Amino acid sequence: MRYLLLVSHAPLAEGVREALEMLMGPRENIVVCGMSAQGGPDAFRADLAERLEVLTSLDEVVVLGDIAGGSPLVSTVSMLESLGVAGRFVAFGGLNLPMAISALMAIEEGLPLDALRDGVLADGSEAVRQV
Repeated sequence: MRYLLLVSHAPLAEGVREALEMLMGPRENIVVCGMSAQGGPDAFRADLAERLEVLTSLDEVVVLGDIAGGSPLVSTVSMLESLGVAGRFVAFGGLNLPMAISALMAIEEGLPLDALRDGVLADGSEAVRQV
C-alpha cells in the first residue's frame, strides 16, 4: 500500500486531512500525526510509532510536514529510516492543501516516487502566490 502521512505542529495535519476528504472523499491510506503543545516531541514520537505500525516491508510513504527542519518532520524521517523504510519514502516540508491533493492523486495513479516528487514540488510551490 502507498500511504500519505501528514505531520505538523498542532492540528494543522488533521485539518488538511479533513479538507482532502471533503474534496476527494474518505481514504484509508491517509495517516495523520500532530505534535501538541502539551505532549511535545516525546509524545509525538510515541503517537507516530503507534500510527506507523500499519506499515509493511512493501509499503511506500509520502510524508508532508508543515515545516522543513521542524520537529514533527525530522522525527518522522528518522523514524521511517529506523523502521527500514529508507528508499521507500519521500518527505516534503511546507505542507499546503494543493501539494496534499497532488500527492494523493499521484499515489492513487501509481506514479513512481521520483515522478510524484516532481509533481508535488511543482504543485505546492505554484500554489504559493500573492493575490
